[in-house]
Amino acid sequence: MRECGSETLTEITYLVLAAFCQPNHGYGALKFISENTNNRVIPGAGTLYGAINSLVKKEWISLYEQNDRKKIYLITDEGREILNKEVNRLKECYVLGKEVLKSGGEDL
Repeated sequence: MRECGSETLTEITYLVLAAFCQPNHGYGALKFISENTNNRVIPGAGTLYGAINSLVKKEWISLYEQNDRKKIYLITDEGREILNKEVNRLKECYVLGKEVLKSGGEDL
């Protein structure tokens, strides 16, 4: 059972959050996501910037630097904690899936 206050991330939120583990801007995040999903996920501008705005509002990423053309964001300590929890949740799901497939799923 999940802890109170913890939430499961959508795939796009997870990927955008991961993109800001290093200082990055919107286009850099788009490249990070597309490259790390073998172009399976290529978010549109509205989706990407909506996710960025949501993560800023939640204080999971923050403005790191701004110049006249780009805003650079970086994951916060809280965002890193959220991402770490999600990685652990996904590991549990992966292990369960492997075990179920290995056993043929009779235990379900």
